[in-house]
Amino acid sequence: MISCKHSKFSLPANITYLNCAYMSPLLKSTEKAGIRGLRRKRNPGSISPQDFFKESDELREEFAKLIHASDSKRIVIIPSVSYGLASVARNLIIGPGEKIIVAADQFPSNYYPWQRLAAANKAEVVAVTPPDELEQRGRIWNERILDAIDNRTKAVAIGNIHWADGTLFRLEEIRTRTRDVGALLIIDGTQSVGALPFDVNQIQPDALICAGYKWLLGPYSVGVAYYNEYFDNGQPIEENWINRLNSEDFSQLVTYNASYQEGSLRYEVGEHSNFALVPMLINSIRQVNRWGVENIQSYCKGIGEDAVALLQQEGFWIEDAAFRSSHLFGIRIRDRNPQKIKEALIKNKIYVSFRGEAIRVSPYVYNNRRDMDKLCKILLS
Repeated sequence: MISCKHSKFSLPANITYLNCAYMSPLLKSTEKAGIRGLRRKRNPGSISPQDFFKESDELREEFAKLIHASDSKRIVIIPSVSYGLASVARNLIIGPGEKIIVAADQFPSNYYPWQRLAAANKAEVVAVTPPDELEQRGRIWNERILDAIDNRTKAVAIGNIHWADGTLFRLEEIRTRTRDVGALLIIDGTQSVGALPFDVNQIQPDALICAGYKWLLGPYSVGVAYYNEYFDNGQPIEENWINRLNSEDFSQLVTYNASYQEGSLRYEVGEHSNFALVPMLINSIRQVNRWGVENIQSYCKGIGEDAVALLQQEGFWIEDAAFRSSHLFGIRIRDRNPQKIKEALIKNKIYVSFRGEAIRVSPYVYNNRRDMDKLCKILLS
């Protein structure tokens, strides 16, 4: 178990930040790592050729530890989820009449690549909708996704949870079904990895793509991805020098090499040796690993369970515990006045997000029970 970690961050004492799903605050130590990285450019002579590789390797190893991947060469550094998914789309073979399955209203970066790919190949993107009724919504939505996977399915591209309301998707069951029909499982882990336990050995995704600036506690514009063996001989979306075999030898860079670095490293973004952003993300993921993702999820559950029970008792709708996460969940206000609630939250400096029909609440280890009680008081007033 872990205790409240508010002191590790620089959040003002007079705000209640329940919005990590929007953007995490930086750890104080991560901020310092970034400043150190920026200052290195003052004297470029101190940056050696080995420095272009050392910290990238450290980041891959730290993220591999987080998702229980045995081979860190399957981890690549990316600037965004859209970049990571573009590599998948470039190497997904799909033909007329075949389909890619997504969850309805999932984040645009995990929709647009499939829309373009399907349009170019006369294929179809099938967005599986939740039921209109709220009772057993998560269970029924999962069943609909499983039912949609058939022999025409080439890929399921989905999150572990829905970004807008935290609905939990049963990835093991979805993986089993995709294997039955020979389809890929592509996971956007941005809103789950780092706060919800994830094991690539258990889920066995074909690709896992994560932005770094939410639950990995990193800076904006850097993320990480995992690609399995399906992509080993694929085509990257760019051809840069550092992804080629033997690029460590700067004296031989113009001895052009047709081979790529091993594993999945052909898919890394150019200039991924970012001397500020990479050490920041290393520091953040290292801290997440120290705390333990299971402990983080348990902590969020502990500070929120009384508030959730009270809100449900008072007529607010929140998904059943079996089909939602504790670090990100949606509150549906039903017949209450959304504008009045929004104004009250702003007035009391409580930060949440409004996504669709839900108030998205996303606590983290810098929050405590008082924060959740304060939110309850505003919603019930």
